[in-house]
Amino acid sequence: MLNNLLNIFRKKSANPYPKSFGKRLTRRIMLRMLIFMGIPTCILFFISFSATYFVAELFAKRLLSGKYEVVRRITSDVYVASVNTAPFIEDNLDNPDKLYDIMEGMLRTNTRIRSCGISFVADYYPQKGHWFCPYAVRRDSTTIEKLTIGSKTHDYLNAEWFQEAVTRDSSYWSKPFLEGMDHETPLVSYLVPIHDRQQRVVAILGVDMSLYWFSGKLEALKSKDNEFLPYYFVIDSAGTYLSHPKQEYIIHKKFQDNVTDDPNDACQEIVNSRDDESYSEELSLEDMECSVTTHPIKYTTWTIGLAFPTILLKVLSYIFVGFMLFFIVIGLLVVLVSGRNAIRKATYPIKLLALSAEDVAKGNFKTPLPELKSRDEIHQLRDSFKKMQESLSQYTEQLKETTAEKATIESELNIAHAIQMSMLPKTFPPYPERNDVDIYGQVTPAKAVGGDLFDFYIRDEKLFFCIGDVSGKGVPASMFMAVARSLFRNISAHVPEPHIIAKALNDSMSEGNEMNMFVTMFVGVLDLQTGVLRYCNAGHDAPLLIGKDVSILPCDANLPIGVVDDWDYTVQETTIVPQTTIFLFTDGLNEAENVHHQQFGDEQVLSMAKELLENGESQPMPFVQRMAAAVRFFAGAAEQSDDLTMLAIQYKKEGE
Repeated sequence: MLNNLLNIFRKKSANPYPKSFGKRLTRRIMLRMLIFMGIPTCILFFISFSATYFVAELFAKRLLSGKYEVVRRITSDVYVASVNTAPFIEDNLDNPDKLYDIMEGMLRTNTRIRSCGISFVADYYPQKGHWFCPYAVRRDSTTIEKLTIGSKTHDYLNAEWFQEAVTRDSSYWSKPFLEGMDHETPLVSYLVPIHDRQQRVVAILGVDMSLYWFSGKLEALKSKDNEFLPYYFVIDSAGTYLSHPKQEYIIHKKFQDNVTDDPNDACQEIVNSRDDESYSEELSLEDMECSVTTHPIKYTTWTIGLAFPTILLKVLSYIFVGFMLFFIVIGLLVVLVSGRNAIRKATYPIKLLALSAEDVAKGNFKTPLPELKSRDEIHQLRDSFKKMQESLSQYTEQLKETTAEKATIESELNIAHAIQMSMLPKTFPPYPERNDVDIYGQVTPAKAVGGDLFDFYIRDEKLFFCIGDVSGKGVPASMFMAVARSLFRNISAHVPEPHIIAKALNDSMSEGNEMNMFVTMFVGVLDLQTGVLRYCNAGHDAPLLIGKDVSILPCDANLPIGVVDDWDYTVQETTIVPQTTIFLFTDGLNEAENVHHQQFGDEQVLSMAKELLENGESQPMPFVQRMAAAVRFFAGAAEQSDDLTMLAIQYKKEGE
């Protein structure tokens, strides 16, 4: 069992392409579907959220409208009972004892009234005393008690409400207050002025309504223990609660007190609104965000409101969106399963082609390809792959032939390179037994073989040397270089003058030069006994003299060798101070380029030579090697564009 598991794991590990194209395609399609469906879902979420608020606002107005009518009927009944009773009271002012019966009858015919009383002005009935107020109060559903209130302890004459009512001389709803006897029941009264025959205000009819009973009639949607349900409330013009699910709020608390933030303009507008239109605002009531809808109650200074916690709206929105997301996810799963099966079936031929491609990659070009019935891009790929198999077979055969030919050419180039290098001096120091001269040179071809050359030898205590640069590169330049080097050896063996050597070289190489090739060359003859240097420069870069300082050897302008036959070359002469190094080079040094096509340049050659002199590295070998390293560093990753040859000759006196 364990071995089987290990074998499966090894097979999976050995597969460099464990991911299926069909699976990746399925994931990409599903990802795009999620993106394209996610955007509308987010938009739909915000729309549904806004729609929930809009519908909730309409629903709140609808609910509020129903409760508004309930309050209107209650206040209207109290109002009608009060204004209809006032004329009977005025007709019976001469019979004060009958007023008790009128109060009792008022309570029996209107169950919305909790109590009522007629508060007369001071000493209106002298026989009744300074205070006289016939009063009836409902004790229970069947019992009505009649009594007279008004005394020093219950001095209504000095009460603010009585004095205001007499002064106003009009009917209105009073401010809420606690019953004068038990000081527990919150009441609100509708006050009606009573006039005598001279139309003087002689009494105030007060019809009381219990705010506990009134609040109960609103049938609040939430209880004291459930803070997340909507609820109704009624406030007066001062914001005092006349109705609220929490009875302790009635009379004792104002709407503004429940607003968590400081009362703002919206809060004041709710309290003071008197228009016959509903008003909605988002407020924080008791640290809970609520959507508050209010409506002023006609013929009163009251406002009825419905507070709808926004958390309830959010929960409803989340539930709606949750159902929507559930069905979307189910739909995506169905699409995923069906789409994956369809994609797997459609991409199966690609898998077969991949297996065949692996065999072809191993060199089995005759591997049979799967037969496909479909006429689509996959079938086209299969046909193209078949053509590729045939092309690979042909290309392989051609490549074998080309490789064999290339190997032959490379072998011949290696031989040519070896022959070319064997023609140049390669043993350094070349004259270890001598202490009057030190020489070092090197050639770095740009290709397998190059067209640069240098040579030197000693004859009759004179050092014959040259350096040259053949036009072009490669095999033709190397052959031209070989001819130039051989002619230099042959001619200089019999002729001691450098300008005559240059002329003989030019005459020989100009003859039959159909390829129009030429070579720039510097030919020098240094007398090792006297230090006299005679030289001829045939279009080559002037050498440097490195002694106590660095200077450029003056050179006449002569044509390169091989350009024009029968050219008379000039000779120049100078004396080389002992311990001076003659530095000769081809243009592969000063014209070397970096990746930005910037050249090393003559100025940098001089600067580098001075730096090496200051560092005590003017001896031929370290000087050439350091100069070569500087060029390589400058060129960097750039490919070498031309052959590079350098030759350094240091002259020393005998015995030094």
